[in-house]
Amino acid sequence: MPFIWDNPQEMMEKLSYRFKKKRLSLNLSRKTLSSMSGVSDSVIKRFETTGKISLESLLMLAEMIDALPEFATLFELAPEEVRYNSIDEMLADKDRQRGRK
Repeated sequence: MPFIWDNPQEMMEKLSYRFKKKRLSLNLSRKTLSSMSGVSDSVIKRFETTGKISLESLLMLAEMIDALPEFATLFELAPEEVRYNSIDEMLADKDRQRGRK
């Protein structure tokens, strides 16, 4: 099944479905995963049934099922998105705090 979604709700549903399948393939109960990760079993249950979870809890769970490295490239700029005319321009842009538009 390709990872395609139309909206955030659909993405949440697919992510939570995949998470549950991964947890079960590792033969982990919610309670066991809860004690391993520090995320309460009620939060895990809510995530698996509704897709709702905090980013912090999601990352803690991802670490326990060896999925944390997949977050490393999230929001990474593609080479064509980075446009500088000079090194000075690149260095000036390094610590930008606001958008220009």
